[in-house]
Amino acid sequence: MATKDLSQYDINSVPSAENMRFGVVVAEWNFEVTSALANGAIDTLKKHDATDNNIFVKYVPGTFELPLGGQFFAEHENVDAIILLGCVIQGETRHFDYICEAVAQGTKDLNLKYNKPFIFGVLTTNNQQQAIDRAGGKHGNKGDEAAVTAIKMVEFKKSFLQ
Repeated sequence: MATKDLSQYDINSVPSAENMRFGVVVAEWNFEVTSALANGAIDTLKKHDATDNNIFVKYVPGTFELPLGGQFFAEHENVDAIILLGCVIQGETRHFDYICEAVAQGTKDLNLKYNKPFIFGVLTTNNQQQAIDRAGGKHGNKGDEAAVTAIKMVEFKKSFLQ
């Protein structure tokens, strides 16, 4: 179980996102949690100088659909990074395992296929309270962490093109 505050980071270690463009794909399932993740990500992008005009948000029905939503962004929008935000809560069946594995694998495949950052901002928790705690609760917001990762990965990629 994570005890780290997901929203804590060295603000000076994050480059400006002023000229970066971001796609954000949000799962509608468990919207109480995923909308909080999205708000965290968007607020963090803006804190690092991204503008409203450079942040594009789209919704998919559930976490399983995040990789395809991300692929559509890569194919139809000019974005530097895509943040995938969802939440999967352990239940009594193996459904949790299949969904988590598929989304993680799909995200990895997109990174390599499109040669751009696709950020895995998916909570995989044992219960609803753990999800709430990581979507702006006592453990911070995984959306913040995903946004910081997106900014840093865009800058990292740019470092090879200079």
